[in-house]
Amino acid sequence: MEATVAERGQITLPKAVRDALGLTKGTTLKVELEGGRIILRKDVSDAISRARGRFKLPPGVTTDDVMRELRGRAPGDALEPFETLREPDDYEPDAKK
Repeated sequence: MEATVAERGQITLPKAVRDALGLTKGTTLKVELEGGRIILRKDVSDAISRARGRFKLPPGVTTDDVMRELRGRAPGDALEPFETLREPDDYEPDAKK
């Protein structure tokens, strides 16, 4: 794919690239130089900050409760010993296969 630099220094990203990255009017891109390359990165920090504070938890439910439900544990929870995570029939240390 190619893009041509216009008179005012602007380029148009090919539609396939815009569609693949979900770029729309007003999307912020980070511009970096690496050697002789120009690297464009989609700035997702703005999307994250816009979502912050928009979701309310039901009364009495904490974010740790939600993490436990989604992941099985919350940050700071102790890990279970390895043996308790397995099904008892799955591990026979002396069995030869």
